[in-house]
Amino acid sequence: MPTGIMTTLAADKPVLDTGHTAFMLISAALVLVMTPGLAFFYGGMVRVKSVLNMLMMSFISIAVITILWTLYGFSEAFGTDHGGVIGGTDWLGMRHIGIAELWPGYGIPIYVFAAFQLMFAIITPALISGALADRVKITAWTLYIALWATLVYFPVAHWVWGSGGWLYKFGVIDFAGGTAVHINAGAAALGAILVIRKRVGFNKDPMRPHNLPLVMLGAGLLWFGWFGFNAGSWLGADGVAGAAFTNTQVATAAAMLGWLGYEKLRHGSFTTLGAASGAVSGLVAITPACGSVSPLGAILLGIVTGVICAWAVGMKFKLGFDDSLDVVGVHMVGGIVGSLSIGFLATGGVGQTAKGLFYGGGWDQLGKQCVGVAAVLVYSLVVSGLLAKGIDMVMGFTVTEEVEVSGIDSAEHAETGYDFAGIGSAVRSALASVDTNTADKSPKVDA
Repeated sequence: MPTGIMTTLAADKPVLDTGHTAFMLISAALVLVMTPGLAFFYGGMVRVKSVLNMLMMSFISIAVITILWTLYGFSEAFGTDHGGVIGGTDWLGMRHIGIAELWPGYGIPIYVFAAFQLMFAIITPALISGALADRVKITAWTLYIALWATLVYFPVAHWVWGSGGWLYKFGVIDFAGGTAVHINAGAAALGAILVIRKRVGFNKDPMRPHNLPLVMLGAGLLWFGWFGFNAGSWLGADGVAGAAFTNTQVATAAAMLGWLGYEKLRHGSFTTLGAASGAVSGLVAITPACGSVSPLGAILLGIVTGVICAWAVGMKFKLGFDDSLDVVGVHMVGGIVGSLSIGFLATGGVGQTAKGLFYGGGWDQLGKQCVGVAAVLVYSLVVSGLLAKGIDMVMGFTVTEEVEVSGIDSAEHAETGYDFAGIGSAVRSALASVDTNTADKSPKVDA
């Protein structure tokens, strides 16, 4: 998050800026759209018998995290600092917030800032769900994300974006969530999948996406919403927000090309799944850096990220961890690449004054970025793994292998994503009707 958009009076006291406020409300809505987009993106990549469970894992995050954010999450993340680690109890239950009270230093109401940040809190645990596809109880998942948000996301958001957060004060740059969102979620996914069982048939049976058009639709919604995610993180509508918007588009396009190029050389084909995954990897990588790099730097970052993430997703088979939909390879690895790129590509002339190594800034900023990456990755990995293990021991994190094989949608939700029997019956009835109506009938000629 930035440090300084405001509309001022003569005494430099911030006043309400309706333009910035409108921009932030629209940005918040765009970020919310990303979670249903993520549900479609993930939902299309699983098998037919798991699609509803996959969709539900994202949608339940909207409900659970919204309530927790209102009760204590916003206060925990952005309340009065305590030791650089956690916020205070200032806004428990969203109390003590005046309707016209502005976020300190900005021309937008606290309520608007809180709503914008809520959408980040919602999508971050939803990102984890892709690593656990096909095998997780919805009750266990709901408990997991509630505990994870409380113990991991809210504190880490304070570290990175809170005015007294220790990483913020240390000088780590994370414009819109490379560490707090993507490395955090990717490390959590890795921690969870290391302690729960693998899918039945992992690395043996084909587990192809059941609906690639749904994947492409989800990727498109993510791309669309990401402009609010990144440009909105400047907390105002001006040239820096425009640069973040532009860098987001440029890096995403470059990453798609980088992924597809690697895929063509490695496997001989340009796939739609590769295009969608490459685009998402670019969105991930540019997130922390969109307020620091130039458009040319965004192109370089995008290409490099697309190639590295395309390579990384294949490592799960060699290393033996069952990351169902490549959350580790795309979000954790992409977040690391994007966060560290600031230490090389930051120009010092966009939304941040710090310069990277390629612009004469030396090694200082790169060192700070390394500290931020390592701190968030290790903390999230360890705590997330312990949470998953604890839930697995107490109530069982996954469904039985029999339920997984027969279909988690029917067992967990008493529904199926597609009524094939009904469709088949309707088609047969229609064909029978056509045959009956056309049999032994000669064409009529008007007089």
